[in-house]
Amino acid sequence: MTAEGDDRGTLEDLAAVLRGLDGAGYGAYKRIRGGWAADGLTLRVDHVQGDPYATPSRLRLHLPPGTHGIPADAWTTRPRRIGLCDFVLRTFRSACDALPHVGGSGKSGLVLVSVESPLVVERAGCAIDGDGLTLRFRVGLPAMGRRCLGRSAATLLTEHLPAAARCLHWDGLNEETAWRWIRTTEDHAHLQGLLGERDLVGFVRDGSILPRATGVSHAPLEDAIPFPSSDLRVSLPTLHHGDVEGLGVPRGVTVVTGGGFHGKTTLLEALQEGVFPHVPGDGREWVVTAADAVKVRSEDGRAVTGVDLRPFIHGLPLGRDTEAFTSPDASGSTSLAADILEALEAGTSLLLMDEDTCATNLMVRDVRMQELVEKETITPLIDRVEKLAAAGVSALVVTGGGGDYLDVADTVILMEDYQPREVTRRAREVAAAHPTRRRTGASAHPLRHTDRAPDPASFDPRRRGRVRIRTRGSDAISFGEEDLDLSGVEQLVDHGQARAIGAMLWELERMADGRRTVRELVHAVVDRAIEEGLPAIEDSPELALPRPQEVAKALNRLRSLTLR
Repeated sequence: MTAEGDDRGTLEDLAAVLRGLDGAGYGAYKRIRGGWAADGLTLRVDHVQGDPYATPSRLRLHLPPGTHGIPADAWTTRPRRIGLCDFVLRTFRSACDALPHVGGSGKSGLVLVSVESPLVVERAGCAIDGDGLTLRFRVGLPAMGRRCLGRSAATLLTEHLPAAARCLHWDGLNEETAWRWIRTTEDHAHLQGLLGERDLVGFVRDGSILPRATGVSHAPLEDAIPFPSSDLRVSLPTLHHGDVEGLGVPRGVTVVTGGGFHGKTTLLEALQEGVFPHVPGDGREWVVTAADAVKVRSEDGRAVTGVDLRPFIHGLPLGRDTEAFTSPDASGSTSLAADILEALEAGTSLLLMDEDTCATNLMVRDVRMQELVEKETITPLIDRVEKLAAAGVSALVVTGGGGDYLDVADTVILMEDYQPREVTRRAREVAAAHPTRRRTGASAHPLRHTDRAPDPASFDPRRRGRVRIRTRGSDAISFGEEDLDLSGVEQLVDHGQARAIGAMLWELERMADGRRTVRELVHAVVDRAIEEGLPAIEDSPELALPRPQEVAKALNRLRSLTLR
């Protein structure tokens, strides 16, 4: 930090400048931009807000290694570094939340440290390397009306914030809890690596607490029944916690069934979030899913651009072609078909599906409808899912009414009273005793996706000549002239990931050349964020790293998307 060429002096100098601004117009705060050092600490003011009601100012704190004292072996691997930074950022946020309140107009005195969820993801708010520990956050510079409260600002920036930073010194941190964070995160990554070796796509440790307190809460449900595994129990070695036992979800086609309210969807939701680690004590920290697993669903009205739907939808009336299907208002079946093929295009080894959110006519076509409807334009997933599995793409389907899936399932899990039982043999007996006599049909088109190359003009974030990228939670991004609906992208787990996706889509304007494919682009932009840090994509403390799969889902929902 100190090599950036705009160091201004000491924190004492900053305090003197701020006291001299007391009562001045709010724009006078721009005079404090730059770096201000103290013994073992540098505070850098990167951007000053325009008025007390605007987005708070952007600041950084930097602690060199000799100050923070965090041992190098706590961050020598990427999973360790992610776990450590998550713990440090949460600790710093707690310390800032406890600071004495500074009053004033608008957002005066707010100290905003961005950690939105109990999932452990890489965030722009914290970074550590051989040069030290850096924290990025926002501060509402104090004002009364639109006049600087310089003395209050001096207290906040030169006394309160350094006091909060002292809790990040290794001898002041709870080392036992820090190592618990680090080791749990590293073990999650280790288990993800083991899944493929053991022919698994998911794992849920015995004793996990899967239900959440409410449908809009990340907190675990109190008095929930701990998850017990079944005949599918496996034992996996970890780096730090010995062997762990639990339910292993095997490769292939897995059907999860059972009566209503017995835990089918809860299991699915835990697995779809299991692509990321959770904080210790969350209840889902030992749910591990293949890192590239994708939840697919129907979304009436979503945009679809140039997707070859022929593996599922073909032979439309009036000779309409589906080789490069484009629609600004896709139906439930076409949007689900597109979501599946787009997931294959971005790269996945596991599709996750819930019948509640998937168009029935793309999932299955029963024998009665086969007899009644002669001119069918849809090859349902049930007729293609075995070929997908043979090609290395497993599927987990949650269904309470799609009994035809028992004919194609490699594994059947029955959820009863929130407890799983492996009933594959019984399911085959039932299927044999009650044959549906449905005919297996298939599109003549090979089951594969078509790589698409976006036009760079697809990613223009300008509205009336000015760049406009704003997020509303994790469900929507205002990107230039359009509002991008991400409510169907269920594996976005942190508001910061949506913010990062908006910035990444803008970055794709530079990276796209009309030849690079969707898969190449989304993996390249995420790789850049990993290698250079999220601030290389956008200098914002709110960013959190998404997977390439979520970036691809956002890209595919852009109504401005055009292809070369």
